[in-house]
Amino acid sequence: MTVVHVLYGTESGNAEMVADDIVAAFRGQGFETVTAELTDVEVSDLAAMEIAVFVSSTYGEGELPETAAPFYDALMAERPDLTGVRFAAFGLGDSIYETFNNAIETLRRALLELGAEQIGTTAKHDAASTTPATELADAWTRDLLTLMPA
Repeated sequence: MTVVHVLYGTESGNAEMVADDIVAAFRGQGFETVTAELTDVEVSDLAAMEIAVFVSSTYGEGELPETAAPFYDALMAERPDLTGVRFAAFGLGDSIYETFNNAIETLRRALLELGAEQIGTTAKHDAASTTPATELADAWTRDLLTLMPA
């Protein structure tokens, strides 16, 4: 069974809730899921992951949240070859800021630069919209599942 690692970085817990929503949408679809905060993930673990779903909020002036920044710093310092790693990306932000969803774009660019392959499009939840993050996460995951045969 394919294992999907849902990895999140958060400041206020919203990315963790979205990670839980994504895991719920994968349930019963023929995948095993593992959820982890990025503070609990070693960069060296990435190369062994078949599929990783990154979920991150954007903090401050477009920075990564406190729980994702150390992972990103280690990723850029170690620069592992991620060829063969497939990932998906889900961001949370607020479009009233110029740096809307900058954190997930920062992670996404780094993963691509290191050889990982993105599955599907990057979801970008907008806190200024009326769409709940849960609703977007569910719809985005269902689209993602069409690109990932179990």
